[in-house]
Amino acid sequence: MSPISRGRTLRRSIGAAGLSGLVAAGLFVSIGTAEAATLFSADFESGSTSGWSKSGGTWSVVSDGTQALQQSDTGSERARQFAGTTTWTNYSVQARVKATSFGSSAGVVALTGRAAGSTKMYRLSLTGANRVQLETMNGSAVTVLGSLSQTISAGTYYTLKLSFSGTTISGSVNGTSVGSVSDSTITAGRIGLLTENAAGRFDDIVVDDGGGTTPTSPTSSPSASVSVSPSTPTSPSASPSTSVPPVSGALYVAPGGTDSAAGTITAPTTLTSAIGRIAAGGTIYLRGGTYSYSTTVTIPAGNNGSSGALKTLAAYNGEKPVLNFSAQAEDPANRGLAVNGNYWRVYGVTVERAGDNGIFVGGSNNILERTITRYNRDTGLQLSRILSTTPQSQWPANNLVLSAESHDNADSDGEDADGFAAKLTVGSGNVFRYAVAHNNIDDGWDLYTKTDTGPIGVVTIEDSLAYDNGTLSNGGQAGNGDRNGFKLGGEDIGVNHIVRRTIAYKNGKHGFTYNSNPGSMTISNNLSIDNAERNFNFDAGSSVFRNNTSCRSSSGTNDRIIGNSDTTNQFWSGTNGSRCAGFSGALGWSFASDGRLAVTLGGRAVSL
Repeated sequence: MSPISRGRTLRRSIGAAGLSGLVAAGLFVSIGTAEAATLFSADFESGSTSGWSKSGGTWSVVSDGTQALQQSDTGSERARQFAGTTTWTNYSVQARVKATSFGSSAGVVALTGRAAGSTKMYRLSLTGANRVQLETMNGSAVTVLGSLSQTISAGTYYTLKLSFSGTTISGSVNGTSVGSVSDSTITAGRIGLLTENAAGRFDDIVVDDGGGTTPTSPTSSPSASVSVSPSTPTSPSASPSTSVPPVSGALYVAPGGTDSAAGTITAPTTLTSAIGRIAAGGTIYLRGGTYSYSTTVTIPAGNNGSSGALKTLAAYNGEKPVLNFSAQAEDPANRGLAVNGNYWRVYGVTVERAGDNGIFVGGSNNILERTITRYNRDTGLQLSRILSTTPQSQWPANNLVLSAESHDNADSDGEDADGFAAKLTVGSGNVFRYAVAHNNIDDGWDLYTKTDTGPIGVVTIEDSLAYDNGTLSNGGQAGNGDRNGFKLGGEDIGVNHIVRRTIAYKNGKHGFTYNSNPGSMTISNNLSIDNAERNFNFDAGSSVFRNNTSCRSSSGTNDRIIGNSDTTNQFWSGTNGSRCAGFSGALGWSFASDGRLAVTLGGRAVSL
């Protein structure tokens, strides 16, 4: 489990004989580095453009596989959207950008940065002349700083990235450099999206601080004279009173840190102290090592960032912080890390052996990225309301679980510990993307509903993987577990969840099951292989099934589908169809450096 350098593909290989060889195969932890803190992100899955300011054009959020922001008027001479603050200096901004139509060869669809005004900025442009150009725009003058020949295909997303470090301005497309130059025209400004005589779409926008550079000890850290109330490092309620404003730069935490320390890299503080001291836009860096706790570490409700300035809790520079709660007894009150605030990003943190959930999310608009939850005594990562008195309007909503892994979570009864759950009391807009749940005693995913609390909000699960749930990595099983890959409901309550481009492989019961959800779910482009009972099990409802594939290496129970299903699906009814030829052999998976999940079967890449 050694650190893996930034930029490499992070791999987990599963034995050549299939998943039964999991332990013998050798596993490699798939956590990326946290070299930069996220200042802002937007994927528009909620349908909202909150935090953006518009100038010109016809903008709307549209469905394009996922939700994306579209500017549709090719006749608009200049259409813009801006976000962030004018004081941002050194940072990188990345987005997926698609030019859907050019009004002329002079048209551009661009990602912009250091926007000091509506016509003063740097931009990275897809052009109608089949070039990608790094440019500075100052009034009506546009100067090309770098250029790359690139066929710009309408309908294709390109990953654009702009980076600013002092006077160094860099741009890349799909990881290929467009240019890196020294230019001092603009020193600070917001990010933006821009079209000129073109229509385009924008998605998955992320702004990281420092231009991707390794963080250093900030000058804005509080001095050693900060006054704090003494407490133990494990106290979840440690909220030191300070004689200085909350820190908007960075605080550093280490296993041997103290509450009263300044929080610099050479004088680290504790996690519980840092949570109460960090300001919106600031970052808590966790140094590597094991942090032992006996009580829940809580980010309390009301401790919030904002849409343009998340609060970040991140592993430092590729190190591996592990929050260990093995001192807790198994009890519903004994969670590990509770994220009850809004607009937080938790990155690269492992949470293990809690008495209940490893990570519990009761807040909204949070990002849980590259987390590992393992060996907890209830679901590894769960979204639900904070208290039984929490009103429905405050149920957790618009959270994103990204490139996360959850495995070997098991309760003593063997029937409650899932990999991931958004159940009982969650709002709308929660998304799981590039996530992997395996070897949990109950289900991979659980979206359970109950009559006494009613419907939950629509949950989206996409580009994810569930395998071998119902059996722990050490071979342990429990008779009470449901053992499904994706369990999508409960108690005859209809919720129209979305499950797309996911894989269920050799789970102990069904691969995908409606679990008494009679709603109209969207079940598309999914692959289900060799689950113990049905690969697809939908006994009621009006769900829509498109482009799903079911395969078996031997006999098994026929799939059961009730709903809107057409010939684009290949379900199993005693024999395999032609699609199954490429879906056999050992399963392997990896997280790439950009967080995307790649899956192989028999050494061949699986594309859904």
